[in-house]
Amino acid sequence: MSQRLIDYVAQGFGTLCGFLDIHADEQPEKTALAHNDRSLTYAELNDRVNRFAAALQGDGLKPRDTVSICGLNGIDYVIGFLGTLRAGMTVAPLAPSSTPEALIGMLKDSAAKVLLVDQKSLDGMAPLLSEVDVRILKMEEAGSDSVTSFLAPEGTRPTPVEIDPDQPFNIIYSSGTTGTPKGIVQSHKMRWSHTRPTDPPGFGPDAVSLLSTPLYSNTTLVAFIPTLSGGGTVVLMEKFNTEKYLQLAEKWRVTHTMLVPVQYQRLMDFDGFDDFDLSSFEMKFCTSAPFNAALKRDILKRWPGGLVEYYGMTEGGGSCGLEAHLYPDKLHTVGKPLPGHDIRIIDEDGKELPAGETGEIVGASPAIMNGYHNKPDKTKETEWYSPEGQRFIRTGDVGRYDEDGFITLMDRKKDMIISGGFNIYPSDIEHLLRAHEAVADVAVVGVSSRQWGETPVAFVVRKPGAKATADTIKSWANDQLGKTQRLADLVLSDELPRSAIGKVLKRDLRDQYGEAQA
Repeated sequence: MSQRLIDYVAQGFGTLCGFLDIHADEQPEKTALAHNDRSLTYAELNDRVNRFAAALQGDGLKPRDTVSICGLNGIDYVIGFLGTLRAGMTVAPLAPSSTPEALIGMLKDSAAKVLLVDQKSLDGMAPLLSEVDVRILKMEEAGSDSVTSFLAPEGTRPTPVEIDPDQPFNIIYSSGTTGTPKGIVQSHKMRWSHTRPTDPPGFGPDAVSLLSTPLYSNTTLVAFIPTLSGGGTVVLMEKFNTEKYLQLAEKWRVTHTMLVPVQYQRLMDFDGFDDFDLSSFEMKFCTSAPFNAALKRDILKRWPGGLVEYYGMTEGGGSCGLEAHLYPDKLHTVGKPLPGHDIRIIDEDGKELPAGETGEIVGASPAIMNGYHNKPDKTKETEWYSPEGQRFIRTGDVGRYDEDGFITLMDRKKDMIISGGFNIYPSDIEHLLRAHEAVADVAVVGVSSRQWGETPVAFVVRKPGAKATADTIKSWANDQLGKTQRLADLVLSDELPRSAIGKVLKRDLRDQYGEAQA
């Protein structure tokens, strides 16, 4: 690492674009970004980022204004993302799998002035775009309204902007179909904690990271950011495909990757997996969903390089890391708190519990959200303060420390479903189903799925005399749900099992469904 880079890291705070400047000066011909048949060197990427930032400023946007991006991974996506940050503005990446109504709601909530969008997402939103005042820039397209045509002339640099560590870096929206999903605001100070090229995972100039999860996901950003800050190469896939992933890994001699458990499962199940040369891998990462011990064991046996599982939330707070290759007897855990992360276990009354006892997991660290955008009450609900007055984020997960300081997850306190690495909230789907004229009562649970990890199944009690079939109600709901939220099955029931105080016993429903499928 150069002295300039060492000094930049040592100053205590900087920006991702600050690293980009350094790498563009010190290794201008190094490939920074590759996607399909396109690639950019650090000099080329830095120039385009500067030109995008200058164009935003020339269009009248000011620091802290919001630019939104909706589409699949690609080079234009990265130019827009980094260019927005360079101009001192906030990025609001949106999931293209969301419903058009939800996307418009997120654009309104973020007050986005510009929207970078791919053609498919634009077509979906088109009937509702009149509801928002936003400039449209098409990604991976030609023409007067494209990202490429928007760029300022070659060599243009933007007016320098001083970045406040606490100002928003991005707003990442949770999933949802009813109302507006919660926007998780993360600061430049939080993201600075992800830009440490000296970390043991080895995101230095020799790193080649293959990323197939979407850039609107925190999962991807925690690998994307340190790869670029360390001066490595990012290879993007717009969408995960098992065989293509393996081909790219072999072609680019990939050293690092971030995948969710369902992707690991598909790769390990692929017939030709062992025929590919993956000897270049140094470290693999996993997060976003439960990662079973048997799958970890198979990866360690058959895939070269280390394996690290991260446990945490997009909201931040405390995170854990399990270096599976170093602790093969701890594969049932999510590891220990990361350096600088304080994770505690509390009871229902908010009192801290000693090691060995089970309760809700709360965490604090430099990687913590500012709060939920425009939702101070929701922010307050997710906070817990220690007796010393330190702010923690509640995870909603239940777990305990073992005698060696590793955390075991026992269950999710909330009923969130994680499908293909994406969070699905049953209450959103239940709210929608209750709007159907035939539905009297409903509960949605996550059931095990080899393809997705988990998938949502609805249990519906019809109103007296209603004739709608399970398939009819399911199709009606799936037509309105986001792609990742669609129901795998809908079961008609005479009644839902409930506790003595009227709470639906969702575990009973999961067990009932599992027995019926056996």
